Amino acid sequence: MNGSPSLRNRINTVVRDIPRSGIRDFFDIVTTMKDVISLGIGEPDFDTPWHVREATVHAIERGATHYSSNLGYIELRRALSKYVAQNFGAEYNPDNEVLVTVGVSEALDLALRALINAGDEVLYHEPCYVSYRATILFAGGVPLAVETKAENGFRLTRAMLEAKCTPKTKVLMLNFPNNPTGAIMSRQDLEDIAKFAVEKDLIVITDEIYAELTYDMPHTSIVSIPGLRDRTIFLHGFSKAWAMTGYRLGYACGPAELIEAMMKIHQYTMLCASSLAQKAAVEALARKTDVDTMIDEYRRRRNFIASSFADMGLECHRPLGAFYAFPSVAKFKLPAKDFALKFLHEERVALVPGTAFGECGEGFVRCAYATNLDNIKEAMVRLKRFIGKL
Repeated sequence: MNGSPSLRNRINTVVRDIPRSGIRDFFDIVTTMKDVISLGIGEPDFDTPWHVREATVHAIERGATHYSSNLGYIELRRALSKYVAQNFGAEYNPDNEVLVTVGVSEALDLALRALINAGDEVLYHEPCYVSYRATILFAGGVPLAVETKAENGFRLTRAMLEAKCTPKTKVLMLNFPNNPTGAIMSRQDLEDIAKFAVEKDLIVITDEIYAELTYDMPHTSIVSIPGLRDRTIFLHGFSKAWAMTGYRLGYACGPAELIEAMMKIHQYTMLCASSLAQKAAVEALARKTDVDTMIDEYRRRRNFIASSFADMGLECHRPLGAFYAFPSVAKFKLPAKDFALKFLHEERVALVPGTAFGECGEGFVRCAYATNLDNIKEAMVRLKRFIGKL
């Protein structure tokens, strides 16, 4: 293009300057290698339950391949409303307080774009899922990262939030059970955060995609705390507990005014979530026995990987939820990315550098136990051998 400006200079500056996902960049390398044990990707190794797959096939056979309403099929919204009331302690009107989305990622994007004006600040905690900071920036917001610490179980406290909050802060984002740390919050923890949100007049966005996957104590949702339901957008979906990642189906619940705002963006940019995925989700909600079986297996794996780290002398907060462990490798005096790359090339095991989840992830690696126990056992043998040489 002689005489033409660089195409790079035509790209939106926010998009241009945001780095690619640290997870995906790392796994571009993994895909070029053979016989790698992956403890990296946060995707259940279980197949989608058979009755859910059957419902998908049946939906195709019945010709359920047309657009749904923008909000989603009413039968699914009613089922979701019932499920959330029973499991999370908050009631939502399926007619105007539930929105079916293309995964939780779309729901988060919609929530932020519906709320944020340019320059509004968003409080969120790190280490965190890789998309949070980027999604805030795409919405025109200013991300305010609050660093959680291993010595505190990666829990979030009111004091941490108060140290970062300013008069420009509009939204507080939460993710518990947490990716990548496996941390959860007690009801007392959440009550303190709730009081803070009310006093500062913040809107809360809570991503609870791993809510079903807790091991030593039950999950508590912040929407169940008095006074929070009407200032909170609750996000959840089917990828993790039901092993339905490829269906790309999530949902948001919240006050009608906020759901309406999110729906308008969804209406113009996405129209609706997959009709087949929605039909399958109705069946998924009807039976939870498969979920309970998966949770029992994740607990076995969690127990094994946690005890393996302890035996090796690796400090690791005991994961209480999700399917990740986040051990410290700081004592080996290697940057987390270098540690993960060296381990990958020498032992053919893939971990994710903690820096993929924020700068405060330096000195840590994320290990997903969403693979079979035999793979995890072999990975731990290789890790012990590897660190013995450092």
